This record gives sequence, C-alpha cells and structure tokens, in this order.
Amino acid sequence: QNHDGVRKSIASGFFYNTARLQKDGSYKTVKNPQTVHIHPSSSLSQVLPRWVVYHELVLTSKEYMRCVSEIKPEWLVEIAPHYYSKKDVLEDGKKLPKGKGRAGME
Repeated sequence: QNHDGVRKSIASGFFYNTARLQKDGSYKTVKNPQTVHIHPSSSLSQVLPRWVVYHELVLTSKEYMRCVSEIKPEWLVEIAPHYYSKKDVLEDGKKLPKGKGRAGME
C-alpha cells in the first residue's frame, strides 16, 4: 500500500518539526539546528530514515522526537514554500555509514 498521502498530510501539519539524519545516527533539526534522537520506543528507532517529521520533543537523558514519520525532503518545499527553500532540503553529499538512512520509502 502507498502511504505517501498520509505522510504528506502529517508533514503539512508539522512541517516546522523536521529533522535530517546525521552520520553519527543522531538527527539535526532543519531550522534552528539542534541535535535530537528518535525515541527508543519508536518503530523507526532502528530503521533511521534520512528525513523525518515529528510531533514533539521530549527531554530526558537526550532530546527525543516522539510520533515520528518518514518524509521525502522535496515535500517540504512543496508544502511550505514560505518556510523552506530548496537549499534547506538539498542533500549535502555526505555519505552515511553503511545501513543507516535506509527506510521503506526508497
């Protein structure tokens, strides 16, 4: 089944809460960069998709994202052109470690 429509709808509501996977397995929020992590209870915590949108941040021992969904970065420019430009979502060319950033949407 294709769930892109549902994920895109979620992204349109939470476009300001997005993060990109880093080489070390953490995430960096796209605007106002800060280091965050997927909450260990999330089914995506082992998958580590390249781009995610999240509902909230919870601070415990680390800053954790909760209610995380994988997104495609190009959606951000389409959904919120007033907030994101193409340069915000361009891949920086850095390769991720083997096995990281591989998720179901590819």
